[in-house]
Parts: sequence; structure tokens; C-alpha cells
Amino acid sequence: MQGRTNPYFCYMKTTDFPKKMMGKAICLAKKGAANEDGGPFGAVITKGEQIIAATYNNVNGDQDCTQHAELRAIQMACKKLGTTNLEGCVLYTSCEPCMMCLGAAHWANFDYIYYAASAEDAKEFGFVYSNMYYNSSTEDRHEEFKMIQLCRNEALKVWSQK
Repeated sequence: MQGRTNPYFCYMKTTDFPKKMMGKAICLAKKGAANEDGGPFGAVITKGEQIIAATYNNVNGDQDCTQHAELRAIQMACKKLGTTNLEGCVLYTSCEPCMMCLGAAHWANFDYIYYAASAEDAKEFGFVYSNMYYNSSTEDRHEEFKMIQLCRNEALKVWSQK
């Protein structure tokens, strides 16, 4: 796909590395949405400016409720790097991670987590997290996990065109 014609590549008009990686995560979400086995969520893990892992949700394809994009990317990155600690790495995800994915992110020890759509956005599109998640402090969660929102509108396009 050419970046200039693809509205999901929010990064093509910039040299900003985080926007480039978020654009890739959003494109993976679009790919996941288009596949019967996938789901409309994508994730990318980088170390420095190298992509270590990139994938989309595959809950349906693997018939495994734990195969969220973030968890799959963490598994791929750990295997590729031969470690259980992803310190020095950054997670880019098309949507704010759920509790399960945040738990894995905690153990992975990411430097930062960039997310596009929020948990509230996900809820509005029918992807409902637990009440405990929504009742917890968004500010505290974002601070603890060093979470930064980026390219929200581009991520919402994936869901609104389903």
C-alpha cells in the first residue's frame, strides 16, 4: 500500500518515529479486521529504531482468547530477543491495552507504551473491558505504564469502516 493513498498511514507525512510505528500498528489492526481469523487490533514492539515484533489480534484464528495483538507481539519479541524482559523496548498498540495485556506489559517492563484508541473508544465500538478496568484511575494507569496517546482518529477509522 502506498502511504499517500492509505488513510491509516498517519505517519507518512512526518519523520516522527513514534507516529510511523503507530501507523504500522493501525495498519495491522486494519489487516486483522479484514481477516476472518483476526481482529481489529494491531501492535508493534521496537528496540531503538528496529522493529522486533509486529502482529494483529488472532483470537478467532487460534481459538485462544489470550491472542490479543499486544500479547502476541510480546511473545514474538521475547522469543526473538531470547529474553523475558523487554526493557529498552517500546510497545505501540492501536488501542489502549486491556487488563490482561497491561499485566503482560508490566512483566515485559517496556520503556513506554503508545496507544491510539482509548479504552472508552473501544467500549463505544463494542469492545468492552471489565468494570474493574473502567472503574480504575485512567491517570494512574497511564502514569504507571508510561502510556502516551497518539493517532487516535486514524485508529477509530478502522472500527468505523467495519
